[in-house]
Amino acid sequence: MALDGIAVANLRKEIEDRILGGRISKIAQPESDELLLTIKGANEQYRLALCASASLPYVYFTEANRPSPAAAPGFCMLLRKHIGGGRITGVSQPGLERILIFTVEHLDELGDVRHKKLIIELMGKHSNLIFCDEEDRIIDSIKRIPATVSSLREVLPGRPYFIPNTMDKKDPLSLSREVFFAETASRPVPCSKALYTTLTGLSPLTAEEICYRAGIDSDLPAAGLSDAEKEHLYGTLRRIMEDIKDGLFTPNIVSRAGTPQEFSSLRLTHLTDSGLYMEEEYDTISQVLETFYAARSAATRIHQKSADLRKIVSNALERNIKKYELQKKQLKDTEKRDKFRVYGELIHTYGYSLPEGAKELVAPNYYDDGKEIQIPLDPDLDAAANAARYFEKYNKQKRTYEALSQLIQETAEETAHLESISAALDIARTEADLSQIKEELQQFGYMKKRSQGKRGPGYKGGKKEKRTVNKPLHYLSSDGFHMYVGKNNYQNEEVTFQMADGGDWWFHAKGIPGSHVIVKTEGKELPDRTFLEAGRLAAYYSKGRGNDKVEVDYVKRKEVKKGAGGKPGFVIYHTNYSLMAPANIDGLEEVQ
Repeated sequence: MALDGIAVANLRKEIEDRILGGRISKIAQPESDELLLTIKGANEQYRLALCASASLPYVYFTEANRPSPAAAPGFCMLLRKHIGGGRITGVSQPGLERILIFTVEHLDELGDVRHKKLIIELMGKHSNLIFCDEEDRIIDSIKRIPATVSSLREVLPGRPYFIPNTMDKKDPLSLSREVFFAETASRPVPCSKALYTTLTGLSPLTAEEICYRAGIDSDLPAAGLSDAEKEHLYGTLRRIMEDIKDGLFTPNIVSRAGTPQEFSSLRLTHLTDSGLYMEEEYDTISQVLETFYAARSAATRIHQKSADLRKIVSNALERNIKKYELQKKQLKDTEKRDKFRVYGELIHTYGYSLPEGAKELVAPNYYDDGKEIQIPLDPDLDAAANAARYFEKYNKQKRTYEALSQLIQETAEETAHLESISAALDIARTEADLSQIKEELQQFGYMKKRSQGKRGPGYKGGKKEKRTVNKPLHYLSSDGFHMYVGKNNYQNEEVTFQMADGGDWWFHAKGIPGSHVIVKTEGKELPDRTFLEAGRLAAYYSKGRGNDKVEVDYVKRKEVKKGAGGKPGFVIYHTNYSLMAPANIDGLEEVQ
């Protein structure tokens, strides 16, 4: 699952075929590390997304537009100034490096023709978008890298641009037989590792495929292969490189059990021949990357944007758990309270015969079948004072017990509330989802509300703060029933108490934080298949998502009540059915 040099070569060909000679009509920067170029070709307009994310770098054509910030970032403004309206005259890839270089022709302030380079490096955490002049001097980059961050290469305005050191790897496109035998086939490491550690642009996945096509066990040491096996391995590699030079690619995604696992511009026969994987071919590598990366990229960005909220929830949970343990320990210390009451009553009953200065009372305990009990006494006090001392201890511990019991219940409820917010963060899809969660954290005092500014003289009140409008998830069952899923506590309230009627069915993962799921019956009987599909939704959108199966409670909506003063999304129900549902939603139709 890596954007290797072969996939980048496929991208280079696709980009060259589509937009070479096209003009850049619009430049947007929807994210801090992403550009969206709108390019007008001879007969068509294209959108090209370029992302230098450390976790998911990519380049692909897309139909989707992306909202941009109201004020364009500085790097975006710089590109608009220099190459806005410019013509793309070249798209190149150095060898099989994971680098694409766009050469853009434009006119400067004096009307003279100039050529600039926009370079994207698709190298994991080292990914970057770099803008250079005709002399390969850096004008600016989307990520500035000073010497304090990298001692190998500074990426700063005014510095010369050069390709990063690739640890003396060889270019497989021009690799000779002699160099292959001397540098790659002589290494005492597994064959696949020998390929991807000595040759640029090859991922471990591609190296496995080359070994498989050559009929060689990829785990065998390269140095231990016979000359014939080395020859065959080199021949297989060379044929693949010839296909790349000729622009012969097969963009595809390989899935297992309906879930995409890998993508490539080569057929991954070592996976599909096993019978465990299914291959789906696409017309373009852009379609592959958009399909494979789109959901993953969105989820990654939301996870990054929710980091501050996660920290707040995590810290509050940690404090609550510590507080709960301390309260439980203090509660345990009150377990002897009834013993003190019994001591006081027995002293009242039998203490009349105590001699002055007695240190203990031995008496039958009528609360324990008359068994004798020894009660320590203060010899400086008489019987009545000793009894009063024990009653005072009893009453103090009784008050402590009652107060702690209430506090423990409140702490447990607060912990459950925070865990439900944590679950909502796990399934958040959009910034609107995060906004609703933020509102809830502010409402219950875990976050401060942003100041609305000073209210000067003559202030007559401002607009009432509006709650974020955000819709629950909507699915359609195989039998045509509408199913709604709350993504957070506010939405759980909405689907359960506003969208659902008394006769609709309500689902929730048993005993763990998760979404409320409602199935609209419209007065009809639900088939078993719909019950299971709704259960799958409740299992998947819960803290039990990582389990194979989750127990799910389901009940008629009219049986679900909201407790007095309960937190949003917290309900009670007493009569319910249960089912075991797999925590996956493959094949369920989501309504957009």
